[in-house]
Amino acid sequence: MISGYLRNGEFSLARDLFDRMPKDLFSWNLMLTGYVKNRRLRDARVLFDSMPEKDVVSWNAMLSGYVRSGHVDEAREVFDKMPHKNSISWNGLLAAYVRSGRLEEARQLFESKSDWELISWNCLMGGYVKRNMLGDARLLFDQMPIRDVVSWNTMISGYAQDGDLSQATRLFEESPVRDVFTWTAMVCAYVQNGKLDEARTVFNEMPERREMSYNAMIAGYVQYKRMDMARKLSEATPFPNIGSWNIMISGYCQEGDVSQARYLFDRMPKRDSVSWAAIIAGYAQNGHYEEAMNLLVEMKRDGEGLNRSTFCCALSTCADIAALELGKQVHGQVVKTGYENGCLVGNALVGMYCKCGCIDEAYEVFQGIQHKDIVSWNTMLSGYARHGFGRLALTVFESMITAGVKPDEITMVHIFYALLMQNFCHYCLLFTFF
Repeated sequence: MISGYLRNGEFSLARDLFDRMPKDLFSWNLMLTGYVKNRRLRDARVLFDSMPEKDVVSWNAMLSGYVRSGHVDEAREVFDKMPHKNSISWNGLLAAYVRSGRLEEARQLFESKSDWELISWNCLMGGYVKRNMLGDARLLFDQMPIRDVVSWNTMISGYAQDGDLSQATRLFEESPVRDVFTWTAMVCAYVQNGKLDEARTVFNEMPERREMSYNAMIAGYVQYKRMDMARKLSEATPFPNIGSWNIMISGYCQEGDVSQARYLFDRMPKRDSVSWAAIIAGYAQNGHYEEAMNLLVEMKRDGEGLNRSTFCCALSTCADIAALELGKQVHGQVVKTGYENGCLVGNALVGMYCKCGCIDEAYEVFQGIQHKDIVSWNTMLSGYARHGFGRLALTVFESMITAGVKPDEITMVHIFYALLMQNFCHYCLLFTFF
């Protein structure tokens, strides 16, 4: 009964029954795991601390809860207190460090133990590749006691993304096992380096192709504006799917051929949020703002959930046509979905309010962005500078430096503009950063 309540989100009923029943360790772990899976960490921690006894399942449940929510330090605290650890404990913490980009701590953890599983080696190597630390990734690859196809594919993809086609090709030829992912990785490698003919040669030689193989080749043609080849391949694919339709729609939009993009969009057998975002962005980027907003309304009426890309496109369109009231409505939808504090959507909101002249609202959103990037700071600086708030722009600039964010060229343009408005009274600030 408790398990059924938890699966259906009836936490109060589950907890009421739990409190009234005779309990064993399995009961406690069941309730704890239910809280963790549903991201009710506060309830989970209260329950965890009140458990009369705990086993490795209890500790791992609490550890995984913190890992899934991105609370790496809390996860490490639980890990250090565990009386007994198993492979799930070690792998969970390692994955947490890798996903959060804390690779030095991941490396230290990895070196503190000798009998790691293959999945752990691949996890750390993948983390290095994602951060473009190919030297560390290759060192780990060479040290691996055994490798599987994931190991080879990770390293091949890493070299391909870095533009080192010779190393990617060498590993591809040395790989003892090649699956469809290996072959597709090489297609992507040639595409990313602008060698479409070589990519097509590899594509034609593939012993097996899947959706992603076709999509990789189609995307390559689209990226380098060979829409005729992209269209022929998309029409020839035995795996017509939403991904290939979306790639073609985006390609036509980038070419400025919105009518052809809309033709495909209207004939799609099935659409997803990416499809809507692509066509809305296409209209907006080509100056058809009214059509973009009409599609946004139609999308909501169709019941398709708005994603980050769609929100950004909608907000950008509102900013371009100074549609403040509509922008506020979109902001309300953003708050409901929980995207407001994210960097991508948060930046779009700040830009929309700045362009519409609502500087106070822009700054309020700016303060709420949890992890600001250089775009966040530059957007806020631009808003203050362009609307005559030079002193506030300089204050934000000082906060930016205090936060450890390095200014770029765009930052300096905004600061020069702000200084001009302040009669250069803060000119000396600039020289501390050159």
